[in-house]
Amino acid sequence: MNFSRKISISAAIMTLSLCYSVRSSAQRPVRFHNETTDTTTITNILIDLDKEKYSSPQELVSMAGKKLLGIPYVANTLEGDSEILTVNLDEVDCTTFMEMAAALAKTIESHRTSWRDFVYNLEQLRYRGGRVDGYPSRLHYISDWIVDNSHRDNVKEVTALIGPTDYAVKTIDFMSTNRDKYPSLKDEAAFTGIKNAEIGYRSHRYPYIKPMNVKKAKIEEGDIIAITTSIKGLDVSHVGIATIIDGKVHLMHASSKAKKVIVDPLPLDEYLRRNRSATGIRVIRLKE
Repeated sequence: MNFSRKISISAAIMTLSLCYSVRSSAQRPVRFHNETTDTTTITNILIDLDKEKYSSPQELVSMAGKKLLGIPYVANTLEGDSEILTVNLDEVDCTTFMEMAAALAKTIESHRTSWRDFVYNLEQLRYRGGRVDGYPSRLHYISDWIVDNSHRDNVKEVTALIGPTDYAVKTIDFMSTNRDKYPSLKDEAAFTGIKNAEIGYRSHRYPYIKPMNVKKAKIEEGDIIAITTSIKGLDVSHVGIATIIDGKVHLMHASSKAKKVIVDPLPLDEYLRRNRSATGIRVIRLKE
């Protein structure tokens, strides 16, 4: 068998795999759900977004989010045997939807339209220090996500700046105290890594806006909305993107109830009132 024939057979075998790894422009491994369709879709979205006019980075986040409407909701889309940067445009959960919209916006903000640049920005947002280094390097908690990305000037929390604000003090340790819910934590090194990450969030103080005050808050189109929770050990139970309809703020999110990415029909304040565990919201904006 000649060399070119061997290459063609190897390529055919690779295309049969649903998820496999490739190298990004920075030589980082990436697991695509479907490489051909994912990279094509990302490129097309970026080309479309590059033609749009926008007044702020968060408005661009909203535009990007709307390009993802209708994608099916599936929980735990990042879980696997090993921690690899995962790109999946066929299935999202609330966090991966938000991160992909933000990464698309960040890519356009940097005047790029390549899927490789999107992959780079997604890693920057999703992982501690912007680099995959095992399961504990993923920013699992939104408080950790905010702190790490704020430190690297990717985002800015504006909760205390835009409306009547209260403060919560909470120890964030849901993962380690519910180890059985996370298959990856069967590995002792991963469990230790998560425990170490949680150390910085003992008696963690953070701002939030209560549901009764959401109408008064100066929320803007494309703000990232993190819903705070009364669940023990957990800071945030759900995330989405603000979109304004007829002067009212609605949540664009990957809905477990609707089983897809939607703009919720309920105004955000009403959505929060119907969620028994929701204590309020935190608001984050993408930085220029």
